[in-house]
Amino acid sequence: MSGRALFGTTLGAAALLVGTAAEADERLIGSGASFPFPLYATWFQAYSAATEGVTIDYQAKGSGAGINDLINGVVDFAASDAAMTDAEAAEVEGGVVMLPMTAGEIVLAYNVPGVDALRLPRAVYPAIFAGDITKWNDAAIVEANPGVELPDSDITVVTRSDSSGTTFVFTKHLSAIDEGFASKVGEGKTVEWPAIPTFVAAPKNDGITAMITQTPGSIGYIEYGYAKLTGTASAVLENASEQFVAAGDEAGKAALASAEFVGEDLRVWVTDPADPEAYPIATFTWMLFYADQDDTKAQALRDFVDWAVTDGQAMASDLGYIPLPETVIEKVRTAAAGIQ
Repeated sequence: MSGRALFGTTLGAAALLVGTAAEADERLIGSGASFPFPLYATWFQAYSAATEGVTIDYQAKGSGAGINDLINGVVDFAASDAAMTDAEAAEVEGGVVMLPMTAGEIVLAYNVPGVDALRLPRAVYPAIFAGDITKWNDAAIVEANPGVELPDSDITVVTRSDSSGTTFVFTKHLSAIDEGFASKVGEGKTVEWPAIPTFVAAPKNDGITAMITQTPGSIGYIEYGYAKLTGTASAVLENASEQFVAAGDEAGKAALASAEFVGEDLRVWVTDPADPEAYPIATFTWMLFYADQDDTKAQALRDFVDWAVTDGQAMASDLGYIPLPETVIEKVRTAAAGIQ
C-alpha cells in the first residue's frame, strides 16, 4: 500500500478498527497508542489472516485513552508509548503485564515552502515548543542552516490535543535537555502548551500529520513512520554529542542501545542518548495485558506476542520502526508467561 493510500484511509480514520468482520472463535479487542499504529495495523491484519479462529481489532485513540480502557475492563489489551505508572497499574484488577513490542523515533515534521532540508540545534527546538522562538528566520535557525532561504513568517506549532504517550516521550526529552522548557511546559501525556495563537492542536499522530500538511509554516511532533509513509519532511536534530542526525533505522538503534532494563520491570526510557550516531528522540512502545484473565484469551494473547516478537519484527523497518534487539525479545518472551 502506498503512503498516500495509507494516510488517506488507514491513518486518517478517527475510529478505525483493524481486523475483519468474519466470525472467529476468539476476538481480541485492543485500543490505545497511535504512535505504533501503522505497524500494529499490519501485524493484526497479517496475524488474523494467518491464524485460524483468531481476530484482532484495535482502535488507535491515544495512549491515555487505551490505559483508561484497560483500567475500566472494556478491552482485552491496550497500548501506550508511556507504558503505565505504578499508580495506573494498581488500578488494574488482577495486575498488568507491560511488554515493549517495538520502538520508534519521534521527528519534528515541518511544512516550510521552499525548504527541503532543515537543521535544528538542541537549543532551538525546545525553544520553539516553549513559544520562545516564534519566527522561521530567527537568528539561531538561520545560523544552523547556511544557504537556506528561511521566510520571515510565524512558526505554527502543532501539538497533540489528546492524552498521548508520544507527548509524554517528547516532553520528557525536551525537559531533560532544556531547563526553560521544563519549568515553562514540563512533561506528561498532557501538558499546558503556551497559550498563544501560533499554537494549535490536533488528535493523534495522523491528526498532527494532516494539520502540518495543510498548514504552511508549521512544525509538529510525530512518529517517524508517519513522516516516512506520508512523505512529510522532518528536521535533522542536534544530539547530545553535538552531531546533527536524521531519524532512521541505524540512528534509532544507536539511541536504544543505551537502554538498561532493571530487574523484571520492562519500562525504560532513553531520554537523551549520548552515542554520537544516535537520533536524540527514540522510545520503546508497550502493549499492556491483564495478568489474570480468561484462559483461552490468555493463550491467544501469548501466542500473538510470540509471533509479534519473531515474525512481526521483520515488518518493522519498512514501516519506519526499530526492530527489538534480541536481548529485549528474550525478556519479552519470558515476561509474556505472566499473561494467565
